[in-house]
Amino acid sequence: MDPYSAVGLVSTVRGIKKRAEIQRNLNHLADLVAASNWLSGLDLPVKLMAIPEGALQGFTDEVFDLDHERYADECAIDVPGEETAFLGQLAQHWKVYIMAQAKARHPEFPKRFFNVGFIIDPTGAVILRHHKLAPLFPVEHSVTPYDVFDRWIELYGYSLDAFYPVVSTPIGRLGIMMANEGSYPENARGLALNGAEIVYRAAYPHPHTGNDFFEIQNRARALDNNFYVIAPNLGTYYLDQDAEIPIDTFGGHSMIVDYKGQMVGQHKYGGGSSYVAGTINLDALRKFRTQARWDNWAKDLQTEQYRLIYERNIYPKNLYLNTAPYTHEQYQERVIEPQIARMVEMGIWESGD
Repeated sequence: MDPYSAVGLVSTVRGIKKRAEIQRNLNHLADLVAASNWLSGLDLPVKLMAIPEGALQGFTDEVFDLDHERYADECAIDVPGEETAFLGQLAQHWKVYIMAQAKARHPEFPKRFFNVGFIIDPTGAVILRHHKLAPLFPVEHSVTPYDVFDRWIELYGYSLDAFYPVVSTPIGRLGIMMANEGSYPENARGLALNGAEIVYRAAYPHPHTGNDFFEIQNRARALDNNFYVIAPNLGTYYLDQDAEIPIDTFGGHSMIVDYKGQMVGQHKYGGGSSYVAGTINLDALRKFRTQARWDNWAKDLQTEQYRLIYERNIYPKNLYLNTAPYTHEQYQERVIEPQIARMVEMGIWESGD
């Protein structure tokens, strides 16, 4: 396959309080797609575009600690649905694959919403849905598959595809690893062992971006698993539709990282709307994976030994199987504090008191 350009949008977003307000953000994305595609395609054709987490809806549910069921009813979308159809028209017009994210409902879980990453192909069809496995735990209200674990495996089975779906396309094997998912190396490894070659990882907030967390994680996940990471961060953020002054909540540092952990595209500034672009060389990745003798690491995984690390249960599963996600205060009292105490009781951590 010939090399091609991948583009990550760095979009301005206005937080929404009802689903109809998403259209304003979609219109902005359409303009940004046009501008970035034209300029980023001057050297190599653009075949893949990534829209950062939060670009459709903002983070109203998290910032304002909103009622989960109300947000599910009034703000969450359906995938596929009207919003993905709009993005599908962009994919058709520009002949690109689009990776994106939204807070979305699930027909099997009434009155709940998940944080869903999705991929749209150049025909406009949704070809992959990934349900976020690791939200920003203290504040994000999204349900995860682990929160409804028993029902999830009834629906989808207990397999890599159920938690780390990857779709094979003419431009590579694509997977999703949103925001805080990339803080845990296991999520990247799950995608890699399910065949991923190009992974979406967006977005991440300041101060963690400005203090290197985002870059360290992106480069490490790419290097550890020998895949590309496309990591566009959001631009400026208006808390709601009427806000007059935006906030650079995310701190920039958008990047595209190759399979050796090297940045092949970066955009350090974050206070505005822009994009990051870089070259994807799939043939080089595949040759490296199958010809290297040392640093194609996955071939050396000693899985029987590593299984020991995960024999003890740590984070509670089925947390929201029969209840709505907790408010910020409830989560602090019922999950964070008991979990820290549990780590000390298990002898993993020493008390810091």
